[in-house]
Amino acid sequence: MFMPMIQLQGLGLVFPHKTCFSGFSTAIEWGQRIAIVGANGNGKSSLLKILVGSLAPSEGTVCKTPGLGIGYVAQVLDSTNTLSGGQRVNQALSQALAQASDLLLLDEPTNHLDADNRRSLSRMLQGFYGSIMLVTHDEALMDQVCDSIWHIGEGRIDVFSGRYTDYLAEQALQRDALGKQLAALKRAQQDTHDALMQEQERASHARQRGAKSIRERKWPTVKSPTKLGRGSTTAGNKQVEIKAQQRDLMGQLEQLRPIGIIVPRFHLSAAAKSRQGVLQITNGAVGYDRPILQPIHMRLAHGEPLALQGRNGSGKSTLARAIQGDPGLIRSGTWITPPTSDIGYLDQHYANLAPNHTVLQALMNVVPDWPMQTLRRHLSDFLFRQDEAVQNQVCTLSGGEKARLSLACIAAKTPQLLILDELTNNLDTTMRRHMIEILRNYPGALLVISHDEDFLQQIGVTQCYPLPSRPPDDLSIPATWPAASDWTDIATRE
Repeated sequence: MFMPMIQLQGLGLVFPHKTCFSGFSTAIEWGQRIAIVGANGNGKSSLLKILVGSLAPSEGTVCKTPGLGIGYVAQVLDSTNTLSGGQRVNQALSQALAQASDLLLLDEPTNHLDADNRRSLSRMLQGFYGSIMLVTHDEALMDQVCDSIWHIGEGRIDVFSGRYTDYLAEQALQRDALGKQLAALKRAQQDTHDALMQEQERASHARQRGAKSIRERKWPTVKSPTKLGRGSTTAGNKQVEIKAQQRDLMGQLEQLRPIGIIVPRFHLSAAAKSRQGVLQITNGAVGYDRPILQPIHMRLAHGEPLALQGRNGSGKSTLARAIQGDPGLIRSGTWITPPTSDIGYLDQHYANLAPNHTVLQALMNVVPDWPMQTLRRHLSDFLFRQDEAVQNQVCTLSGGEKARLSLACIAAKTPQLLILDELTNNLDTTMRRHMIEILRNYPGALLVISHDEDFLQQIGVTQCYPLPSRPPDDLSIPATWPAASDWTDIATRE
């Protein structure tokens, strides 16, 4: 009998402002495929770091089989060269494969990948011989690859055996069962209330008869106060028991309840309503020592959304940086763009946030003249509500929380042009819906880089500017799992 690959005993992760999970014990078996799900900030990425050994748990132990080969791909990859986000993901995946891994730990591996590379990734993972742990919001990938679900929430980890679709169906069944129990309790509560009213009415009549008997000196018919109140006490106790059961069921239901769309009050000042051009590029070219995109012809008016689309490495992010006037790029042709101060940019790595600043400081840097009450109210609209949340340093935030804070800063000082580079990466379902609601009502011009067709449709982007595919000099995820002798070649190929 094989020993488990990894044994977790009493594992816990606690931060000053919250407990992510505690007392978690389980085993990771050879060949197991696990998806880790939960809201942003609940500790999913941190759990992977604990397993790879780069983060110590707050409590408990992690016992690994000696010689275990672990490949790890982090969520936000450092930008060390001119590779695109998708190319960096591909490179990191190839390096993880080259380690002859028994276990792959992948944190949002579909981030930045175009549709073809997502399909290749799915096929590759399905053919992998070892164990896999995924932190992902990609429901299709979870269904295709994983056979177990670990849900982190409410300070604990719950384990479910089955596909993600089965997990959602099981949650729906539990919600339905709890709803029926609550409905039955409500009926019982009404019945008990009716019985209590009847007892009180009978007691009132009995007291009236007793008073009459006293007046008429018919002592034997007088009932004691204890007997008169006995029925009311019994009904009252039942009411207390029912309310306690209701509280317990409501707590269970709250843990299973799908999070609704959050629509806070956003302080987005109205941008100019004219249809004059915000952005116009005529016969443009952009590159480093040589052009990599040409010719570029683009026009974007106030209030218009436009999608930049193309395969990984086609130059989407490069064009976005050129529009902002990046001095590291060479531009030619006619470029009419807003001032840099009137362009908002949310990139793939949240570079607009200083890691050592707190959430509150990040917003104060944008609107230093706002009073504290306004700052706190604005952050509350973006779900940074408790004192601990606004005092957290940016470096401690999850990817989704950084995206939320970045957009809060942009919303506080609305630019004419907002450029979004793969915004939905790292966002849980709740934050994704939240971002959709924000962007549907954004008053300025939008330039969106995204491979997520559903997201583009929901925010009302109907026009796209396609970029031609560059020569295939980037890494590509193999369609099938490579032989061990080929791994090094894949990792070093450029």
